[in-house]
Amino acid sequence: MPATTISHHGRSSRWAITGILVAALGLSGACGGGQPAGTAGGTAPATTAVTGAGATFPYPIYSKWFSEYHNLHPEIQINYDAIGSGGGIRQITAGTVFFGASDGPMTDEQLKAAPDHILHFPTVLGGDVPVYNIPGVNATLRFTGPVLADIFLGKITKWNDPALTKLNPGVALPATDILVVHRSDGSGTTYIWVDYLSKVSPEWKGKVGVATSVNWPVGLGGKGNQGVSGLVQQTPGAIGYVELIYALQNHISYGEVQNSAGKFVKASVDTVTAAAAGAAADMPADFRVSITNAPGADAYPISSFTWMLFYQHPQDKARAKIMVDFMKWALTAGQQYCQALGYAPLPKNVVDMEMKALGEIQL
Repeated sequence: MPATTISHHGRSSRWAITGILVAALGLSGACGGGQPAGTAGGTAPATTAVTGAGATFPYPIYSKWFSEYHNLHPEIQINYDAIGSGGGIRQITAGTVFFGASDGPMTDEQLKAAPDHILHFPTVLGGDVPVYNIPGVNATLRFTGPVLADIFLGKITKWNDPALTKLNPGVALPATDILVVHRSDGSGTTYIWVDYLSKVSPEWKGKVGVATSVNWPVGLGGKGNQGVSGLVQQTPGAIGYVELIYALQNHISYGEVQNSAGKFVKASVDTVTAAAAGAAADMPADFRVSITNAPGADAYPISSFTWMLFYQHPQDKARAKIMVDFMKWALTAGQQYCQALGYAPLPKNVVDMEMKALGEIQL
């Protein structure tokens, strides 16, 4: 995993994303400058800032939540750096932020590297979508998992490859070169994408594998979901992967993907919810679960939970209490904001499990 830190470049990227999303989504007061979260103390000051960092996948809904929560509690400001899941895991492990955020659950090795036990709390569900820019083609393309894997392995290099034309009869696909665009930073969006590809392509699993950062066989890297969105928009022939809301807000074409039942499905709140149905029934106690390539006729196959990460025994009890109270609000009243931003709300039984699990944080 590359070293991803909160740097001047990272903050510039964050503000660039903020500007675009505030304009697109009408959000205000969503993000603030970072402050160290390690200030110990039993009593919160009149105005308390809590800082987190991590995934760009849930950034639009987190921005909305933090803004709405601040409106309800003006004395509390939750600041968030959208630096990617890899960066979020590194920052919470180093103790430079109070909470982390990731779309890929931490591995056992990563958990062991942290100074205290880190708890995972699912917040919403979303989907990775294949976005593309093919001049003259306005159709919604169909992809299978093995075809997507072969594109990202560099084995399929032209848009009129027989594997693609067979899936898309009636679409005049050109002989344009395919340019793969992937994330350059450690990313939960990447984790979801490669977790899916590893389930549908033995070659991908063997050669590339699953992680928040992988050695890409081909392609060009972009920072954050917004960076990948921008590169795809600017590059004729490009294909990439982003969280659904970034495709919707940037008006980028995105395709249907064949699910495990053999049905071609387009990502939506309903199809992501369908993917969660099976996992919700068998949710592990630590909430670390993959729902890519889920069973079900209506399930979108590249779906995932996204998690907030908290220490079980935080030194700063005042900020811990703030974030526990925030999570109780986000898991209940906050879920009403999910659908408008392209996310699926959590299943009720998962929320019930989490409300109990929040009691594990020692206040």
